[in-house]
Amino acid sequence: MKKAFALILLVFSVYSVMAQTNNTRSKPNKGKIIAPRGGQSSMFPLAGTWTLKAAEVILPDGTHITDPGLGKDAKGVLMIDAEGQYSLQIFKTDRPKFASGDKKRGTPGEYASALLGLSTHAGHIKIDTAKKLLQFDIDYAAYPNWEHTSQTRQYTLKGDELYYQLPANAGAGTIAASIWTRVRSK
Repeated sequence: MKKAFALILLVFSVYSVMAQTNNTRSKPNKGKIIAPRGGQSSMFPLAGTWTLKAAEVILPDGTHITDPGLGKDAKGVLMIDAEGQYSLQIFKTDRPKFASGDKKRGTPGEYASALLGLSTHAGHIKIDTAKKLLQFDIDYAAYPNWEHTSQTRQYTLKGDELYYQLPANAGAGTIAASIWTRVRSK
């Protein structure tokens, strides 16, 4: 786990440097929309490291279940800096290992399982505190169709717990939700 966290931290550090040199979406802070960029003095309210507490699916009848695509033991980390730059990774923990032991020699099923068992993207985040909306402006993603897109979610922040949900899935009528806990220094 320490190696995985160190790798994630390295990726986040590299991304932060890249984002600082390629800041194409800079927008000033306007009223209730908090989108810190370019050296603003206030700390972004979500800044810090968060760990995934749960990944859920809300069924049309309102029942909450574990996200079947990620499983009950999903692991994740969300890192947000003072400027609103973020890196998010969620992994299904029981993804099967590649039989060959070589990521370049996987079977189609192994590749599908590896990709479908994760959600990872990085970019800039902003929040609208009045409307309780969180927006990911995605620069990089494991799923390439998400790159250079924006995704908005309803969110709730209670102390050190961040909860957000995606818009309802049009086909199934389900809603995916993530619950994160802020990591505090001891």
